[in-house]
Amino acid sequence: MMAEHAKPIRALLVDDHALFRESVAVLLGGEPDFEIEHCGSIREALDLLAGRQFDMVLLDHDLGAERASHFLPAARQAGFEGRVLVVTAWVSDTEARRLLRQGVAGIFLKHGSLNDLAASMRSVAAGGEIPERTPAGLQDCGSESQPPVPATFNDRQRKVLRFVLEGLSNKEIAWRLQISESYVKAILQSLFQKTGVRTRGQLVRVVFEQYEDQL
Repeated sequence: MMAEHAKPIRALLVDDHALFRESVAVLLGGEPDFEIEHCGSIREALDLLAGRQFDMVLLDHDLGAERASHFLPAARQAGFEGRVLVVTAWVSDTEARRLLRQGVAGIFLKHGSLNDLAASMRSVAAGGEIPERTPAGLQDCGSESQPPVPATFNDRQRKVLRFVLEGLSNKEIAWRLQISESYVKAILQSLFQKTGVRTRGQLVRVVFEQYEDQL
């Protein structure tokens, strides 16, 4: 349940299949921590982004004459600073690599469940990535030629991390930040992913050893 006065995650769904986008928008919009708008083209999406604030865009790869890779440069140029999750039935390895290089947070395949999509959206909104939804083998694209980049935390992740170090429970953190408990869990998962740990205890130890300068 979302904490009272919590700010919902505002997402724009861009898909040229009207039945799909309308159905998904209605179902996701029924979740207390989501506000969903939708449109059918990149041009419509850019118009909406110019006039309203969105936390993320759910973007189909194949939009008829348009492709997801056309959206990212135009959106950034227009000032969109949110995150992008590609939601598609299929994408080639080459195109997936291009999208990942452009900075998408992940690629979610449409055969996944709505619950999985909602969980991925929460993770992305919390600053995480979703490599498990990326086509096989692309998670490590470029890793042989580039050294690993140290994890950096965004403001929301640092706030949750400080409360974890104080020993607060997920419920207490949610109340302090006025966000949903499920959002807190998603932020924790993003912290686990960024630091390569699996438990709170490991997270605390690693943070004190390697990331104390970011607190």
